[in-house]
Amino acid sequence: MVKRSHGYRVGSRKMMTKKIRQRGMPSLGKLLHTYEEGDRVDILIDPAIHGGQPHRRYQGRVGIIRGRRGRAYEVETTLGKKTKLLIIRPEHLRPSGG
Repeated sequence: MVKRSHGYRVGSRKMMTKKIRQRGMPSLGKLLHTYEEGDRVDILIDPAIHGGQPHRRYQGRVGIIRGRRGRAYEVETTLGKKTKLLIIRPEHLRPSGG
């Protein structure tokens, strides 16, 4: 009997796959988009890029940009009643529509 794995990406098979027509690297516009402090962003994980990826529990959440840290952004979001400060690269962020 093999012991079950409890790794960082366990249970994310469907979430961490792209549709066939969307495979590959993101466009340059997505990578070069700059966010200002206070902007609302959607956290949408891009499975093609592993660097600066947030944990899968934050997939689909909305956050607020609080600053920069190197190439990444500091994003504040809520998890239950707590506020969390995440460090996420721009490939995994999108401007929020609402």
